[in-house]
Amino acid sequence: MKYIQLGTSGLNVSQIALGCMRLTGLSVEDAGKLIGTAMEQGINFFDHADIYANGEAESHFAKAVKMSPSVREKMIIQSKCSIRPGVCYDFSKEHILSSVDASLKRLNTEYLDVLLLHRPDTLMEPEEVAEAFHTLKEQGKVRYFGVSNQNPMQMELLSRYCEDKLVTDQLQFSITNCGMVDAGLNVNMVNQAGVVRDGGVLEYCRLKQITIQAWSPFQYGVFEGVFLGNMEKYPKLNQVIDRIAEQYGVTNSAIAVAWISRHPAALQTIVGTTNRGRLEDICASSDVRLTREEWYEIYLAAGKDLP
Repeated sequence: MKYIQLGTSGLNVSQIALGCMRLTGLSVEDAGKLIGTAMEQGINFFDHADIYANGEAESHFAKAVKMSPSVREKMIIQSKCSIRPGVCYDFSKEHILSSVDASLKRLNTEYLDVLLLHRPDTLMEPEEVAEAFHTLKEQGKVRYFGVSNQNPMQMELLSRYCEDKLVTDQLQFSITNCGMVDAGLNVNMVNQAGVVRDGGVLEYCRLKQITIQAWSPFQYGVFEGVFLGNMEKYPKLNQVIDRIAEQYGVTNSAIAVAWISRHPAALQTIVGTTNRGRLEDICASSDVRLTREEWYEIYLAAGKDLP
């Protein structure tokens, strides 16, 4: 397993993280085995959110690992807050503080290593968020902070008021969903690929030393389905991935993650599989460094163009 520094935090994190959104689909025993397999493969980073299974994913995780101080010290745990499903996004100090307290209780831990604001709240009052972050840091409940699905100006606005630097921005990113790459390759071109929809977030995060965490690394669309093995929608892409996977002696899922990891921005990939065998296959990506030619061949096979 390869490790990277998470932003400016000093945390040494596995480049592959286990996303725990679907953990409640397993029994407590099987969830424990999955987490055990992750740690055996070198994964030390576990991604949660207060809304995953209405909070039950965090409780399930704590039960599965039999959470104790000795177990906790081996893990880097991240959770997210601010989505109130069907109601609003909520960056109020009161909501952030109460959400963290609830997550800590469910996870049976005294602190989170990282807390992310889950979606942008257009009613955000950055001073209030900064107060919440300061309180959580002072109380020892959260060590570092980040965001999810935010553009550079949203992060700039928040950073103006916060004492600590944001360490991560969790964004959807995969071979088929890589608008941040498309725009960078099509600068000054009058085409759809050249439309900058995210404010240049890839370059911004590199400049600010903010680690991008890639979510849904195997999905096309938002949650429309996976592109791997989808010969109807992505025949050429799968042919290329399968050929390169065979060359490296790994599976297609390992190549999909290796494509993300190859970018010099040093992205961290969040994988949400609940299958232990597939998790092991994915982790094999750490032994693969695609050549520049292979990376671009995969990119083009996804239906992309170079100007």
